Amino acid sequence: MDLGIAGRTALVCGASRGMGFAIARRLAAEGVDVVLVARTPGPLQEAVLQIAGESRVQVTPVVGDITTQAGRAVALAVCPSPDILITNADGPRPGNFRDYSHADWMAALDALMLAPIALIQATIDGMVARRFGRIVNITSRSVKIAQPELSLSNGARSGLVGFTAGIAREMVRHNVTINNLLPGIFATDAQRRHVSDLASQTGREFDAIWAERSAGNPAGRFGEPSEIADYCAFLCSAQAGFITAQNLLIDGGGYPGTF
Repeated sequence: MDLGIAGRTALVCGASRGMGFAIARRLAAEGVDVVLVARTPGPLQEAVLQIAGESRVQVTPVVGDITTQAGRAVALAVCPSPDILITNADGPRPGNFRDYSHADWMAALDALMLAPIALIQATIDGMVARRFGRIVNITSRSVKIAQPELSLSNGARSGLVGFTAGIAREMVRHNVTINNLLPGIFATDAQRRHVSDLASQTGREFDAIWAERSAGNPAGRFGEPSEIADYCAFLCSAQAGFITAQNLLIDGGGYPGTF
């Protein structure tokens, strides 16, 4: 299926590894020029070389922390008018909500709510003018299944979801869509770090927690980054113009509700 986005440009955040890298790679395979933003030069350059070696599109690295104003300024200077925007950032480490300071809460909001909003503010009018735009926020199933140890993420990500619900319905008439992908458990470095933190906090073995989480999912496994990349690519396609303001789970059936 031709997704109809060859020749478009995508700004992909957190793109040096995990879900962000998989999404950038998948968009590049569709003929999309990709701008990869990440904080660490080494892994970012490796990601660029791999994607460039597999495709014929333009692959541009941007070293910067997208959760900061300075980092966003650098990214937008390189890519001021993307057709596709993928927001994506690591969540805070698990902990007890009683231990979080005001600074902890502000850091979570900056990373998971305010940074994506700032990027949307900076790019959406250009999408409207060009009559094409696809914005996908990689959030978490925690906005539907709040996990006690992830209160920072629960709150900040839910704020982003609430914000996008309103503006998505204003923009769709201009062929600009905004959707949120809510991944469950995926075999990524972020998941390994999360399980490592849980092991440290509980005294249990990493392998035992990892196996338990895998077996506890109805699919009996972790998701692969390529699976969320395929889903995301379709949401960015020309054919997806009637899908907007949605919070779309991709979790192997882990969400227990009907609606």
